[in-house]
Amino acid sequence: MDIALEQENASASQEGTFLDSVESYIDRALAHLDLPEGLAERIRACNSTYTVRFGVRLRGRMYSFTGWRSVHSEHVEPAKGGIRYDAAANANEVEALAALMSLKCALVDVPFGGSKGALRIDPKQWEVHELERITRRFTQELAKRNLISPGRNVPAPDMGTGEREMAWMADEYKRTGPADIVNANACVTGKPLSRGGIAGRTEATGRGVQYAIHCYLRDRAHQGIQGRRDLSGMTVAVQGFGNVGFHAAKFLSEEDGAKIVCIVERDGYIFDAAGLDVEAVRQHRLRTGSILGFEGAISSPDKDRGLEVDCDILIPAAMENAITSHNADRIRARLIAEAANGPVSFAAEATLLEKGVVILPDLFVNAGGVIVSYFEWVKNLTHIPFGLMERRRRERRNAQITSALESMTGKAFPEDMRDEFLEGGSEIDLVRSGLDDVMRGGYERMTSVLRDMPEIQDFRTAAYYVALKEIGDAYKAIGI
Repeated sequence: MDIALEQENASASQEGTFLDSVESYIDRALAHLDLPEGLAERIRACNSTYTVRFGVRLRGRMYSFTGWRSVHSEHVEPAKGGIRYDAAANANEVEALAALMSLKCALVDVPFGGSKGALRIDPKQWEVHELERITRRFTQELAKRNLISPGRNVPAPDMGTGEREMAWMADEYKRTGPADIVNANACVTGKPLSRGGIAGRTEATGRGVQYAIHCYLRDRAHQGIQGRRDLSGMTVAVQGFGNVGFHAAKFLSEEDGAKIVCIVERDGYIFDAAGLDVEAVRQHRLRTGSILGFEGAISSPDKDRGLEVDCDILIPAAMENAITSHNADRIRARLIAEAANGPVSFAAEATLLEKGVVILPDLFVNAGGVIVSYFEWVKNLTHIPFGLMERRRRERRNAQITSALESMTGKAFPEDMRDEFLEGGSEIDLVRSGLDDVMRGGYERMTSVLRDMPEIQDFRTAAYYVALKEIGDAYKAIGI
């Protein structure tokens, strides 16, 4: 038993932590950049990590909580990044996620620095009113240190948090009496629509995963997936059936015709070669508390095997280090789209690339959340809903085009297309359009590196190169 434990510990040490993987990816890309002495180290390290400890009186006694807020880079302000509630949260994980956020924003050209936060807590152990008190106390601690502010640091939802927690945080921030009360709603993003949120924010990361895959399949510089470029009929496995995994699976199946053959969760996986009904699986889990036992599908408690099913596309949308050197050689997907942060360890990536697996990196694939958060932040600062100044003008223009076409052809405009064509564009239409455009821009920046620098062969190194160069140029411009 002792020998087995020693071997397990040695294996974990060889794999390294999530932060180790991120730093290794950074170092690999930095080797291709010619930065002034010392600047690479400045970019590599987080600027600051704050640990906050506070007490909340609940259930007749005092409970203590520990949280973190890490700021990786302030080359652009405000710094941006989610706050997760997780019983296993730690400072190293938060620093790694903050670094990824800096790089992600730089890659897709969103004007934010990188930050991340966490509270070590299991949300399931607390009642809603208790979670609210804990969240409000956490917000007070962040506000004291200027770690929540529309112009300095803007949190967002992450694992274990959602629009409810963001509404509590925004309200508590206002109660602290900020100087700029008019723009206080912009202190967080991911809020409910009724509290200053934006249409499409909930689906944003999953929608971005869909757009990322579209970008790759359109790219004629690559062969697609075994020569195919149409998602219709392609097989997809999704690990993690939370907000991101659910929406990615839903859009790929319902809009693109892909077959979601496998869904993996903490308690196991389900498989159906004919394709799973994503919405039906969601309803089944809401009723039973598990995806297992879904009618017509094979159910297995061996969640690790779910990652290894034969499929065209694997979407890891759960935790970091889902694919390591221990299971990389058993992965049978042709394309991995990293919807989670850091799902492929540095050690595992070499094995996958040698096998010919294409990896679309997390910096790009899951950027949809921060992109639409940017749209929400802009909406809160301008105090104008998206489309307000243009919608009716576009409707009138489209009506004129419809009349002109009918006059020129002598035929009525097709009824099944008329309403959609005349629509001036709702907020969610504009958000999706903007998200698609920004994702395409990020993809083009990655592929331009692959075209112009033959020494860089993979998407991740190209993405890190673009992001690190952008941050390096920003630091040099301000004299650092």
